[in-house]
Amino acid sequence: MAAPNRIMHIRPILESDRPGWLRLRQALWPDSNAAVHQAEMDEIAQDNAQAVFVAQDASGRLCGFIEVALRPWAEGCETRPVGYIEGWYVEAGLRRQRVGAGLVDVAEAWTRQQGCREMGSDCLLDNQVSFQAHLALGYQEVERVIQFRKSLQV
Repeated sequence: MAAPNRIMHIRPILESDRPGWLRLRQALWPDSNAAVHQAEMDEIAQDNAQAVFVAQDASGRLCGFIEVALRPWAEGCETRPVGYIEGWYVEAGLRRQRVGAGLVDVAEAWTRQQGCREMGSDCLLDNQVSFQAHLALGYQEVERVIQFRKSLQV
Protein backbone atom coordinates (compact mmCIF):
# COMPACT_ATOMS: atom_id res chain seq x y z
CA MET A 1 0.00 0.00 0.00
CA ALA A 2 1.47 3.35 -1.05
CA ALA A 3 1.91 6.09 1.52
CA PRO A 4 -0.36 9.10 0.99
CA ASN A 5 1.19 12.18 -0.56
CA ARG A 6 2.48 14.62 2.02
CA ILE A 7 1.35 18.22 1.89
CA MET A 8 3.88 20.44 0.16
CA HIS A 9 2.40 23.68 1.33
CA ILE A 10 -0.61 25.83 2.08
CA ARG A 11 -0.95 28.95 -0.01
CA PRO A 12 -3.38 31.57 -1.29
CA ILE A 13 -5.61 30.33 -4.08
CA LEU A 14 -4.68 31.01 -7.71
CA GLU A 15 -7.02 31.46 -10.68
CA SER A 16 -5.71 28.16 -12.06
CA ASP A 17 -6.97 26.40 -8.88
CA ARG A 18 -10.64 27.01 -9.69
CA PRO A 19 -11.42 23.44 -10.88
CA GLY A 20 -9.90 21.94 -7.74
CA TRP A 21 -11.55 24.52 -5.52
CA LEU A 22 -14.90 23.76 -7.15
CA ARG A 23 -14.38 20.01 -6.60
CA LEU A 24 -13.63 20.59 -2.91
CA ARG A 25 -16.57 22.99 -2.46
CA GLN A 26 -18.89 20.41 -4.00
CA ALA A 27 -17.61 17.85 -1.52
CA LEU A 28 -18.26 20.21 1.40
CA TRP A 29 -21.60 21.56 0.17
CA PRO A 30 -23.08 18.83 -2.08
CA ASP A 31 -26.57 20.36 -2.02
CA SER A 32 -25.44 23.33 -4.14
CA ASN A 33 -24.99 22.88 -7.87
CA ALA A 34 -21.90 23.89 -9.83
CA ALA A 35 -23.48 27.14 -11.08
CA VAL A 36 -24.18 28.30 -7.52
CA HIS A 37 -20.65 27.42 -6.46
CA GLN A 38 -19.18 29.24 -9.48
CA ALA A 39 -21.19 32.38 -8.72
CA GLU A 40 -20.08 32.34 -5.08
CA MET A 41 -16.48 31.73 -6.12
CA ASP A 42 -16.66 34.74 -8.46
CA GLU A 43 -17.95 36.93 -5.60
CA ILE A 44 -15.24 35.75 -3.22
CA ALA A 45 -12.50 36.32 -5.79
CA GLN A 46 -13.59 39.96 -6.24
CA ASP A 47 -14.03 40.78 -2.54
CA ASN A 48 -11.02 42.15 -0.63
CA ALA A 49 -12.76 41.27 2.64
CA GLN A 50 -12.51 37.56 1.82
CA ALA A 51 -9.62 35.19 1.20
CA VAL A 52 -9.18 31.57 0.19
CA PHE A 53 -6.23 29.35 1.02
CA VAL A 54 -5.61 25.86 -0.32
CA ALA A 55 -3.63 22.82 0.75
CA GLN A 56 -1.69 21.22 -2.07
CA ASP A 57 -0.17 17.74 -1.92
CA ALA A 58 3.21 16.73 -3.31
CA SER A 59 1.67 15.97 -6.72
CA GLY A 60 0.18 19.48 -6.96
CA ARG A 61 -3.40 18.31 -6.34
CA LEU A 62 -5.60 20.43 -4.08
CA CYS A 63 -6.74 18.42 -1.06
CA GLY A 64 -8.20 21.08 1.22
CA PHE A 65 -9.30 24.70 1.42
CA ILE A 66 -10.45 27.36 3.81
CA GLU A 67 -12.55 30.42 2.99
CA VAL A 68 -12.27 33.27 5.47
CA ALA A 69 -14.05 36.62 5.57
CA LEU A 70 -14.28 39.76 7.61
CA ARG A 71 -17.65 40.16 9.27
CA PRO A 72 -18.96 43.18 11.18
CA TRP A 73 -19.61 40.87 14.17
CA ALA A 74 -20.00 37.23 15.14
CA GLU A 75 -21.82 35.43 17.95
CA GLY A 76 -19.71 35.24 21.09
CA CYS A 77 -17.05 37.66 19.84
CA GLU A 78 -16.38 40.87 21.73
CA THR A 79 -14.45 42.85 19.10
CA ARG A 80 -15.41 44.20 15.69
CA PRO A 81 -14.80 43.42 12.90
CA VAL A 82 -14.08 39.73 13.28
CA GLY A 83 -12.56 37.12 11.02
CA TYR A 84 -14.89 34.26 10.18
CA ILE A 85 -14.30 30.80 8.77
CA GLU A 86 -16.92 30.60 6.04
CA GLY A 87 -15.90 27.19 4.72
CA TRP A 88 -13.23 24.67 5.71
CA TYR A 89 -12.66 21.28 4.15
CA VAL A 90 -9.94 18.64 4.03
CA GLU A 91 -10.33 15.41 2.09
CA ALA A 92 -11.15 12.52 4.42
CA GLY A 93 -7.90 10.62 3.81
CA LEU A 94 -5.84 13.58 5.01
CA ARG A 95 -7.77 14.48 8.14
CA ARG A 96 -6.07 14.26 11.54
CA GLN A 97 -2.72 14.99 9.89
CA ARG A 98 -2.60 18.74 10.70
CA VAL A 99 -3.73 19.80 7.19
CA GLY A 100 -6.85 21.47 8.59
CA ALA A 101 -4.81 23.06 11.37
CA GLY A 102 -2.41 24.49 8.80
CA LEU A 103 -5.29 25.97 6.84
CA VAL A 104 -6.74 27.55 9.98
CA ASP A 105 -3.31 28.92 10.97
CA VAL A 106 -2.97 30.70 7.62
CA ALA A 107 -6.55 32.02 7.80
CA GLU A 108 -5.97 33.32 11.32
CA ALA A 109 -2.75 35.04 10.21
CA TRP A 110 -4.62 36.73 7.34
CA THR A 111 -7.32 37.82 9.79
CA ARG A 112 -4.75 39.33 12.15
CA GLN A 113 -3.23 41.20 9.19
CA GLN A 114 -6.67 42.73 8.60
CA GLY A 115 -6.64 44.12 12.16
CA CYS A 116 -8.94 41.58 13.78
CA ARG A 117 -8.40 40.22 17.28
CA GLU A 118 -10.96 37.40 17.15
CA MET A 119 -12.05 34.65 14.81
CA GLY A 120 -15.48 33.09 14.60
CA SER A 121 -16.77 29.95 12.95
CA ASP A 122 -19.70 27.56 13.00
CA CYS A 123 -20.71 24.02 12.21
CA LEU A 124 -23.95 22.08 12.07
CA LEU A 125 -25.11 20.51 15.34
CA ASP A 126 -24.64 16.97 14.00
CA ASN A 127 -21.19 17.56 12.45
CA GLN A 128 -19.03 15.98 15.15
CA VAL A 129 -15.92 15.92 12.92
CA SER A 130 -16.01 19.70 12.51
CA PHE A 131 -16.98 20.25 16.13
CA GLN A 132 -14.03 18.21 17.40
CA ALA A 133 -11.64 19.84 14.92
CA HIS A 134 -12.63 23.31 16.12
CA LEU A 135 -12.17 22.33 19.77
CA ALA A 136 -8.77 20.77 19.03
CA LEU A 137 -7.61 24.10 17.55
CA GLY A 138 -8.64 26.12 20.59
CA TYR A 139 -12.06 27.34 19.48
CA GLN A 140 -14.68 27.55 22.20
CA GLU A 141 -18.34 26.77 21.76
CA VAL A 142 -20.31 29.94 22.48
CA GLU A 143 -23.87 29.13 21.43
CA ARG A 144 -26.18 26.48 19.99
CA VAL A 145 -28.92 27.57 17.63
CA ILE A 146 -31.83 25.97 15.88
CA GLN A 147 -32.90 28.04 12.91
CA PHE A 148 -36.43 28.08 11.48
CA ARG A 149 -38.03 29.07 8.21
CA LYS A 150 -41.56 29.42 6.94
CA SER A 151 -42.71 30.02 3.39
CA LEU A 152 -45.11 32.94 3.19
CA GLN A 153 -47.98 32.80 0.77
CA VAL A 154 -48.28 35.91 -1.38
